[in-house]
Amino acid sequence: MAGEERGRRGRGRGRAATRRARRRRTRIRVVGALLVPGALLCGALVWGPWGGGDGASAVADAPSDRVAVSSSPASAPGPDSRSVPGRPLPSASGAASDAGKEHKAKKRPEPSKRADGSRTSRGFVPGHGSGTFVTAAAAGTGSHGTGTVHRYRVEVERGTGLATRPAAAAISEVFGDPRGWTRTGHDAFRQVDSGPAGLVIRIATPDTVDRLCGAYGLDTHGEVNCRVGTTVVVNLKRWMRGSPQFDGPLAEYRALIINHEVGHWLGHGHETCPGPGRHAPAMMQQINGLKGCVANAWPYTAAGTYIRGPSVR
Repeated sequence: MAGEERGRRGRGRGRAATRRARRRRTRIRVVGALLVPGALLCGALVWGPWGGGDGASAVADAPSDRVAVSSSPASAPGPDSRSVPGRPLPSASGAASDAGKEHKAKKRPEPSKRADGSRTSRGFVPGHGSGTFVTAAAAGTGSHGTGTVHRYRVEVERGTGLATRPAAAAISEVFGDPRGWTRTGHDAFRQVDSGPAGLVIRIATPDTVDRLCGAYGLDTHGEVNCRVGTTVVVNLKRWMRGSPQFDGPLAEYRALIINHEVGHWLGHGHETCPGPGRHAPAMMQQINGLKGCVANAWPYTAAGTYIRGPSVR
């Protein structure tokens, strides 16, 4: 009897120990199940994509490689300009569009000391205008050159102090010069003041140029021109002052601005100096230095030879 009692007690203690062990294992599994998600959550807070900052702000503040899409000819930044790619056309230079790349390695023009304008021997240049434009009246219905007729419009920002008629006349003279883009007989230019225009030439104050060009990701620093789509944006400062790198008359430098930007519009890319003492191509960024060449505003010589230099890609 006593032996049987001791056996029952031993078996009871064994079953109790087994139950306690099972309960301990169950508690461990429950605690482990609670701890693992917590650890994962903490890890996510530390290592997740939002850890350490505001992802949306970081993306918004990051530099953008995007340059605005346009529907005009492919181009790269001008001699004193920035451009965005446009509609593809054959390029005599073979240079591909690559907005901004050339400028990264170049010394930029010195910015103005005064944002509200400055005075030079060539007159006062306001830093900003109204942001609205006046269309210059077309002098007639004729075209410069033969071949495909390109309708263009001239606009001048209000507040520049620049009259529309003389500005349009100066641009018309550039298109009419036999050393210009009409030389080949493939292209002609006609000024219009109403209806559709495939090319718009705007003369604007530095602040407005920065705003218009900056909307397409181009940094003009209040100093240079740009082309965005079918619009050439001419910086009033360059129109009134020219460039320290260009030692010719102001009218010639204005011709360089128009010839270079319209050259991009026609599909031409950048070129560089073909050799010391030779004429700089109109498609060269002459504001960045002449590299031994002689300043020149025209794509062709008086004899009709294209002034070519090595392509810049």
